[in-house]
Amino acid sequence: MLKSLVNSYFLLILNLTKIYNTMNTKSFLLSGIAGTVVSFLLGFLFYGFLFTELHPDESEPYMLFIFLGCLFYAFAFALIYNRWANISTFNLGAKAGFLIGLLWTLSMNFFMYSSGSSLDSDFLLLVAIDAVSAAIMGGVIAVVIGKTKA
Repeated sequence: MLKSLVNSYFLLILNLTKIYNTMNTKSFLLSGIAGTVVSFLLGFLFYGFLFTELHPDESEPYMLFIFLGCLFYAFAFALIYNRWANISTFNLGAKAGFLIGLLWTLSMNFFMYSSGSSLDSDFLLLVAIDAVSAAIMGGVIAVVIGKTKA
């Protein structure tokens, strides 16, 4: 099931990129894949090892959903960088990644806190972790774009 889901996802992405004739499909796919791996590994490092007290839930996280979240997040960056922003250096990718990540994480955290939780001391730490992760992922995505663009 997972294999067919991933195959159909990549076929969808491939067909969507054909619409954008100015975007290099190879660059888009490779940068999105690299960003997915980096995002997943950084999440594992930050939340699995360094800041385990932020999510002390006893239940085991469902890794497939975490991976899919990283996949869609990274491909959103790859699309923005490839199609509209033409970002292809680590420095520019990290700066844009930080800003996009900061805005995204603020938005998502405010939505999560809207369910009745009050803001706590972890709020700023979560925002900082996610913004730094997005900066690193954005830098890697940009480097791959720079190396693969024709």
